[in-house]
Amino acid sequence: MTAADSGPEHVAQDPRLAPGRLREVGPFVWGFSRLAGRVSGTEPPAIFLTLGRNRRLFWGWLHFAGRLMPGGRLKRRETELVILRVAATSGSAYEWRQHAGLGQKAGLTPAQIDAVGRIGDDEAAGHPWTARDRMLLTVTDELLATGDLSDATWELMAAHLDERTRIELLMLVGHYRMLATTLQALRVQPDAGRPKK
Repeated sequence: MTAADSGPEHVAQDPRLAPGRLREVGPFVWGFSRLAGRVSGTEPPAIFLTLGRNRRLFWGWLHFAGRLMPGGRLKRRETELVILRVAATSGSAYEWRQHAGLGQKAGLTPAQIDAVGRIGDDEAAGHPWTARDRMLLTVTDELLATGDLSDATWELMAAHLDERTRIELLMLVGHYRMLATTLQALRVQPDAGRPKK
């Protein structure tokens, strides 16, 4: 069992919009998806070939998303911790599969990835997170549960993050929640690994 197996289970359903072909997404999205698949060790990512059906929106979204990950102010390990918590809470098998591997590459251990995926599990809550990790998980959980932060949680976040990074964290959680909803509604299927040559 790998870290990717510990998150939300994939529900077998047909995609509502199949990943686009070259004529449906255009040469730039097509080429970008092929390159992204090589980098991630998967087939061309279905997320890009599906969202790329709306080319104008796709490039704006990709630019914004890239400012959060990988180009954000948080450390990559921390960004992946937050994204995995959003994926687990939202039940997004696609996000989980993509980011479990990225999280491991960024420095999360398989035990940490497993723990972040066990929402509401007392054993997971007792995982030996750093104080900063606990803050990130607290902020993420509270935002997802209430759409807001209590004054106490805001103060906790302010003790660890500067103003710009606090704004980024709020947008990171909101973005990946929006993305999880979109992927679920479109029934985007997790990507298969690239065939070995």
